[in-house]
Amino acid sequence: MHEMAITQSVVDAVCEHAAGRRVHSVTVEVGALCAIVPEAMRFCFELATEGTDAEGAALVIHTVPGTAVCRSCGADFALADLILLCPCGSADVEIRSGRELRIRTMEVSEPCAQPADAAIRRP
Repeated sequence: MHEMAITQSVVDAVCEHAAGRRVHSVTVEVGALCAIVPEAMRFCFELATEGTDAEGAALVIHTVPGTAVCRSCGADFALADLILLCPCGSADVEIRSGRELRIRTMEVSEPCAQPADAAIRRP
């Protein structure tokens, strides 16, 4: 299951950028052509975040549909899978979207502010 390795990389990046702050949610964009099963990624996210600053965080997955353009006829068309054929029959196509894997947003806690008199040491 490659979702575990991919999800672990996402969690590592999120925790690094959180810099010790508590992570509440993570939103990722996953291309429909990446062969990532969203339910498997959610399961792996729960496992990968155990014991980290992201433990208990919500994972929001937005699927980016696959699109392509035909170099032969110029048609833009949707791709449901990696069968790269234009409706005109040409295999000379360029994938425009659907292979993305991006961390779009993450919600973290603000660090606690020190009390105003924290810098003043009284004997």
